Amino acid sequence: MKRFIKILVVWISSFIVSACMDMGSATPKLNIDYPAAYVVNGESSTLSIINLNTNEVTDLVQLTDGMTGMAHGSGIFLAYPHHIYLNPAQNQIAIADPGINLSGGHGADPTHKSTAKVLIVDAVKGQNIKLIELPKMNHNAIYTPDGKEIWTSQMDHDGKILVYDATTYALKNTIKVGKEPAEITFSADGSIAFVANGEENTVSAIHPTTKAVTATISVGKNPVGAWMGADNRMYVDNEDGQTVSIIDVKTLKVVETVELGFMPGYAAYNAELKELWITDPIVGKVHWWKQDSNGKFAHGGTLITAAGAHAIAFKGSTAYVTNQDAASVSVIDAMKHTKIKDIKVGAKPNGIVLKF
Repeated sequence: MKRFIKILVVWISSFIVSACMDMGSATPKLNIDYPAAYVVNGESSTLSIINLNTNEVTDLVQLTDGMTGMAHGSGIFLAYPHHIYLNPAQNQIAIADPGINLSGGHGADPTHKSTAKVLIVDAVKGQNIKLIELPKMNHNAIYTPDGKEIWTSQMDHDGKILVYDATTYALKNTIKVGKEPAEITFSADGSIAFVANGEENTVSAIHPTTKAVTATISVGKNPVGAWMGADNRMYVDNEDGQTVSIIDVKTLKVVETVELGFMPGYAAYNAELKELWITDPIVGKVHWWKQDSNGKFAHGGTLITAAGAHAIAFKGSTAYVTNQDAASVSVIDAMKHTKIKDIKVGAKPNGIVLKF
């Protein structure tokens, strides 16, 4: 009996040690060597990986404050991770964690004191690489077109953009912009960075190399992001103004304002169809506007996705829409403007990026 008890104690001890090693070791390596959609689930603090060949969720990555799952003795889940971007090599991902729930809109208190973060994730292995802590809440983190830097906003009255080295993760520059800057984006040709200043109703245009603000462009009320169009234009969704301001990248002027009649969640331009798609989160729809021969937009119609429709990503004639309140991603036939299916993901999905 004593020998049996001794063996049992040794086995239990070994099991506990093994379990602790598993919890403290690096998150399991994946092999995402297929075309994939990466979906940030804000409330679940997870990353759903969708295989674009099958339109099924194949993997799930837990987003924590530790580099190795339970590192630093905590492994605390990130607090509402938000938007996501790939680097040009498509082997790393930057995820912004503002530390506050932005799923109901972006009129957050800019004095919010929660510690914000930028999490860098290996896009193939699905492992956390680096966590950058920020002094104030951010909205997104994006790689420069050459992949050498990571830019993130500071959503504060004293608006700033923080520029980090993408290899060493050291802070390189601080760029002064307007009040409460939200999304940072780059033009399709990489020549200009755009920052939506929500409290000032402006967009700052920045030279990526010199870091100089070359123009401050007046847009609608409470702009959230200037979304890239393949037509050398940027599409600014103004939440409170319920409009989209269209900026010409060469002139840095607003060339058209699209009246919506609803609060936009996101704007995306489909170059193949010459259509502007805008999500309507309150009623769970996508509206599209057709572009005529003169480049002007006319409302084309709507399609139902699901509650809390938010971000849009295109893969040719297929669109993917995150639905924050339905915990799903809608797959859309963009040519026919019809929904193919809904894919269940985590709670409050918001940002999405595609790797081909």
